[in-house]
Amino acid sequence: MQLNHNHPYHLVDYSPWPLTSAIGVMTLVTGLIKWFHNFNINLLILGYLIVIISSYQWWRDICRESTFQGKHTILVTNGLRWGMILFIISEIFFFISFFWAFFHSSLSPNIEIGAMWPPSNIMPFNPFQIPLLNTIILISSGISVTWAHHSLMENNYSQMTHSLFITIMLGIYFTLLQSYEYIEAPFTIADSIYGSTFFMATGFHGLHVIIGTLFLLTCFFRHLNNHFSNNHHFGFEAAAWYWHFVDVVWLFLYISIYWWGN
Repeated sequence: MQLNHNHPYHLVDYSPWPLTSAIGVMTLVTGLIKWFHNFNINLLILGYLIVIISSYQWWRDICRESTFQGKHTILVTNGLRWGMILFIISEIFFFISFFWAFFHSSLSPNIEIGAMWPPSNIMPFNPFQIPLLNTIILISSGISVTWAHHSLMENNYSQMTHSLFITIMLGIYFTLLQSYEYIEAPFTIADSIYGSTFFMATGFHGLHVIIGTLFLLTCFFRHLNNHFSNNHHFGFEAAAWYWHFVDVVWLFLYISIYWWGN
């Protein structure tokens, strides 16, 4: 029987992926606990595989709905926009907790760390070396992703391809430099509250850079397959918003932790 949808809202089809994702996350967390206690990562790897495969299948179906089936109407897209905005706001508060810990510890350092900041015996990074280069890289990537967005809105697909590729390369370059900085770090996450706040804040930011780079890479391949038009490209728009959020968080990290905290 043919059903007539006399409403503009998007009712999702039956899908197994929420269930398989939940099973994957449960397996992942259980495997993490097993790794902590028994130093065995087999269950952890299985959980990762289930989550990755489920995520790929789920997002593939969403791309089909939006691109080929035409289910993402203007009203549905507006709902997705608000969802992305609220998600980014939740991410902002996630990073606020790290900044709170950092300023709480740095503005009134305890006697246990020598009543000074940075604590005694901690050699912080020079903010005008790799951190400054990483700042220039991320600001440049913010410019290039904006260039890509405007190129797409003007139907200039070749410039969109070039500028988005540049953004992805800058994201990878940033991650490589951050990895090199971690390898050469003269302190660890176990070195007092300074090491804890530094590696938690910059580490989670680095994770967000990796996720944002993968997000943009997915949009790059979708663009090559002509999934986006000048007025229907929310998938890329969400990736651009996320990337700008990553840029702004890094500026706060650089100014507060690398420069002021030094």
